[in-house]
Parts: sequence; C-alpha cells; structure tokens
Amino acid sequence: MALTDKVALVTGAASGIGEQSARKLAADGATVVIADLNLANAENVAEDIVANGGKAIAVAMDVTSEEAVNAGVAETVSRLGALDVLVSNAGIQIVNRIEDYAFADWKKMLAIHLDGAFLTTKAAIRHMYASGTGGAVIYMGSVHSHEASQLKSAYVTAKHGLLGLARVVAKEGGPRGVRANVVCPGFVRTPLVDRQIPEQAKALGISEAQVVHDVMLRETVDGEFTSLADVANTVAFLAGFESNALTGQSIVVSHGWYMQ
Repeated sequence: MALTDKVALVTGAASGIGEQSARKLAADGATVVIADLNLANAENVAEDIVANGGKAIAVAMDVTSEEAVNAGVAETVSRLGALDVLVSNAGIQIVNRIEDYAFADWKKMLAIHLDGAFLTTKAAIRHMYASGTGGAVIYMGSVHSHEASQLKSAYVTAKHGLLGLARVVAKEGGPRGVRANVVCPGFVRTPLVDRQIPEQAKALGISEAQVVHDVMLRETVDGEFTSLADVANTVAFLAGFESNALTGQSIVVSHGWYMQ
C-alpha cells in the first residue's frame, strides 16, 4: 500500500482536483510529476511541494497531442527512472443544450477527456510493462460516468467512455501487474464547477442558488459538495493498492449523490 519511491504522473495537475491529488500523493511518499498545459503554473505547484518537503517536477503536456504526451512521459522516465502511477485527470467543461452544442465544442471535450486518457495510457503503460513491476492507472471520471444531466452531452459521453477504457486496461494489464480504476466524484467546488453555476442558471431559467441546491446537491445525503480532499484521498488509496483485487472498478465519491 506504500507510495514511497513510486513515481506518479498527474495530468491537469496545476490546479483543482489534479493539484490536490498530486499534493496528497507527494505527502504519501511518491515523487509526483505535475503535468499541465500551463507549464508556469505546474512549476509553481512543483516548487511548493518541494519547499514543503515533498518530491516533484513539472512537465508541459497537452494531452490531446500524441507528440506532447510522448515527450512528457519520456522526460518523466528520463529524469526519474520510472513511471508507476498515471492519474489521467485533465479535463474541461462546456455546457449547452444538444441542439445548440457546437460540433467543435463536442470534439474538444472528447479530445481532452477521452483522447487524453488514451494517449497518456498508451505512453505510460509501455514503461509500466517494461519495469516488470506493473503500476496503477487512475482515470478521473465523474458521477456522470454513471448518470446523465441536462446540458452535458459531451461530458457525460466522455465520462461514460472512461469506464470502458479502464476495464479494457484492467483486462490487458492485469497479467502484467497494471491495475486501472476510475474515481467518480460528485460536484466538487472548483473553478470549473463555479463557472457552471451561472451557465446552468441561464440555460435552465432558474437562480444560481437553485442550481446549487436543486441540481448539484439535491441527491446528496448531507447537502454537501464533494471536497478536494475526498477525491485526493481516493486517488492515493487506489494508487497504493498493489493488488489485482481492485481493478476495473469505479469508485463513486459523491456524498451519496449516486449509489452503486
């Protein structure tokens, strides 16, 4: 279960869930790679982790570019000698009704969430196989990997797709010690979610308070947002669980918003 001396690459790690997951992995002993499109922000996060006693480096990575992904993974292995954990977290949100959803936005959403997950997995798993010790692949899904909501056709499609990818990786990687799982948070109060509140209020014709109370938190058991710590702790648990007993699964972290 230990992460000491493990190398963990987290995409979209310069902010939000990715950043907190990286910080938790570092606190648990891993050397973390802060991979992000914004290299300056990634370097700031890495420097802060190091200043607080952890081990981290930053790499630039556009997860929709195979060249950029391969370069970032190659840099990771060159500098750190291994890649044991991949947390495929990079994502964005664009909301709109289907009839108004721009095809360009649809393609952008699927490129970041699904192409990014595939490309980073393809690059990372080769090193996990070559090491002979396997590794852990963790996808950042969502409650929307299981449920649907209005205005989120592309997001729901992409998050459902991650379940299929994780299960294939679990089947293919299991004999070689690679596990794959999906973390499925409920609504986490990040800038990504904050931007959705006025957008959904306008699209649904309700107040922002109603979006929070009646859309985002209505089905939770306690009326609470899922916290960054809730998600980061789950990521660290899966990263350190060194057994095929837990693979091909989705772990819902939603304050009861969705129960499997």
